[in-house]
Amino acid sequence: MSGIIIVGVDGNDTSMKAARTAAALAKATGATLSVITAYGQDRTEKVEIGNDEWFLSTADEAEKVARSVAAELGADGVATTYSSVQGKPAEALIAEAERVGASMIVVGNVRMKGLGRVLGSVANTVAHNAPCDVHIVKTAS
Repeated sequence: MSGIIIVGVDGNDTSMKAARTAAALAKATGATLSVITAYGQDRTEKVEIGNDEWFLSTADEAEKVARSVAAELGADGVATTYSSVQGKPAEALIAEAERVGASMIVVGNVRMKGLGRVLGSVANTVAHNAPCDVHIVKTAS
């Protein structure tokens, strides 16, 4: 399998476990790993210190997370891309998979048991709606 494998990250330990598994799959199959960070509303904040001013954006912060993870995973020779996508995590992963014609989405199994399963999980939503294969990584007990 070549093509594109998508993984969503938010910087926490469970998403990194799924990302490392996605990187191993991409390396083994010759696929490109696309690292995605989803964000809600794009809010921009202006910060002024003296005569300097900076604009901080949720989209920019999400992209920094994705870029950092892609750089870490790409250091092992995996071809990586990264982006930030506006929306809920599951919806963002599915939309991105459709947009790029991904061959697989890799997600963790967080919230797939108990009350979390009733309320919904990213993995459950992706597994039921993805346009491609889904690999669910055991990231939570």
